[in-house]
Amino acid sequence: MVVVDAASHVPPYEQVRSQLAAAIDDGTLPAGHRLQPMRRMAEDLGLAVNTVARAYRELEQAGLIVSRGRRGTFVTARGADREREARAAARQYLRRTAELGLTLDQAVDEVRRLGAGARG
Repeated sequence: MVVVDAASHVPPYEQVRSQLAAAIDDGTLPAGHRLQPMRRMAEDLGLAVNTVARAYRELEQAGLIVSRGRRGTFVTARGADREREARAAARQYLRRTAELGLTLDQAVDEVRRLGAGARG
C-alpha cells in the first residue's frame, strides 16, 4: 500500500504520512482499521523505525490515527468520517442561525467573515 521513492525530494516520513492520510481520507483505510506496527512497516519499506514513527506521530496529531499502546495503532472515526461530521456541523449551524432569525445569506456571510479573519 505505501511505497517510498528513495529518489524523491520528499522526505520518506512525509511520503509515508501523506500516503496513509490519503488512504484514510478516501476510505481505503476505514475507521477502526489497525495499521501495521511501526517496526514492521519500517522493515517492509527499508526505513528506520524513527522515520515511520514520525509519520505516525504526525498522523496522530492530525487526529487521523490513535495509538492504543500494545494493542496497536488504529484509524480514527474522525479521519474516515470528516465529510459526514462537517455536514452535521453545518446543519447544526444553520439550525441555530435560523433560530436567531438570520437568513441563509446572512449565515453564509458570517462564515465568510470569520474565515477571512482566520486566514488573515
